[in-house]
Amino acid sequence: MSELIPGYTIRAGGVDRALLLKFMQRSYKELFPEQDFSHLASTVEQYYSKETPLWLVNTAVETSCTATSHQPLITQTVACLWAGNAIDQVRGDRYTHIFLLYVVPEHRRRGIGTALMQHAEDWAKQRGDRQIGLQVFLCNQPALNLYKQLGYQSASVWMVKALAP
Repeated sequence: MSELIPGYTIRAGGVDRALLLKFMQRSYKELFPEQDFSHLASTVEQYYSKETPLWLVNTAVETSCTATSHQPLITQTVACLWAGNAIDQVRGDRYTHIFLLYVVPEHRRRGIGTALMQHAEDWAKQRGDRQIGLQVFLCNQPALNLYKQLGYQSASVWMVKALAP
């Protein structure tokens, strides 16, 4: 575990599929509250592996404090970033793809997302990747603002068409 930014530490997520799933569901529920996201469990099961790292961000929280005693600090996980692999279909190069970046609402706008993205970029550079990519919903303006601020640019448009049953 190492310090990400003051007050927050970062650690590898290991095989914590349950926590990854929890953060995925929270992320999607914020944008689409009426949807059922139980299917995300199969996404995690299919794609999460030792080749797709998960980094978790923790902060220490004091459980209680009285005039005579202090309870020990507990660790609370407040953010995560899940990365994986993709292939640039134009050049044929492998690159890092961000599957999920999530920061719990109470800890946003403190630099955690920026620090996590820098951590992922450093990881990608260390393994020889020449680019990093992600998908973001157009309705997620805070995420769009963050990624543009970090230098990300649109490279393609994902188009969908609903089909009648």
